[in-house]
Amino acid sequence: MKPNNTTRFSNRVEDYVKYRPSYPEEIIAFLQRDYGLAPGQLLVDIGAGTGISTELFLKAGYRVMAVEPNREMREKSVELLSSYEGFRALDGKAEGMPLEDGSIDGIIAGQAFHWFDREKSRKEFKRLLKSGSPVVLIWNERRTTSDFEKDYDELIVRHARDYVQVDHRNIRTEDIEAFFSPQLVELRIFANEQVFDFEGLQGRLLSSSYMPARGEEGYDAMIADLRSLFDRYQVGGRITIHYDTKVYVGSLS
Repeated sequence: MKPNNTTRFSNRVEDYVKYRPSYPEEIIAFLQRDYGLAPGQLLVDIGAGTGISTELFLKAGYRVMAVEPNREMREKSVELLSSYEGFRALDGKAEGMPLEDGSIDGIIAGQAFHWFDREKSRKEFKRLLKSGSPVVLIWNERRTTSDFEKDYDELIVRHARDYVQVDHRNIRTEDIEAFFSPQLVELRIFANEQVFDFEGLQGRLLSSSYMPARGEEGYDAMIADLRSLFDRYQVGGRITIHYDTKVYVGSLS
């Protein structure tokens, strides 16, 4: 059965926490310098998941409301981040949040915008944001340039259930420009990477909602192919996945 967008990560929380990449700290300096996003301001992180993007901003001194409709992921974010004074978790979606009009200094969405209903979420963002406040859309986009990265991507396509349909790369720059129109949107790209042993690479693969989970049909064949791929390309028992961290920033007013 194909999982719906709200529950599809419910059985992957632990792998998500351990093996999904974080985001470069340089993003914070960029937003502070170019968009005046100052520590202490109140942000909403929509589709916050387990809090990877939320924590980036909490560490930098922001107050962050992590909005996440998936109960398991939201509860994990509370477990991991409740020690931060500025943290709060909310059950909600991009298309509707229990927050007051004009109460938010900025909206962030890490690895999540491709799940949103763009028309409805744009209306909701405009309602929540103070005039001129930024919307920040972030993705870690896995590179497919090295031989390993190309073969790893082919493995994903071969074993995935709906990768082609849900891959965030289906969101084009033109789609994002249309979301912000008539205002302009800026794209900045930061280098990012993860270095894994085989256990880590396996966990990274399993953190994706479109891959067979443990005990599901196709899991054993997928892991056998991953083992072969790792053995072929590993150096010193390690493999590196490189990312372009894409950050789109703009205002809706």
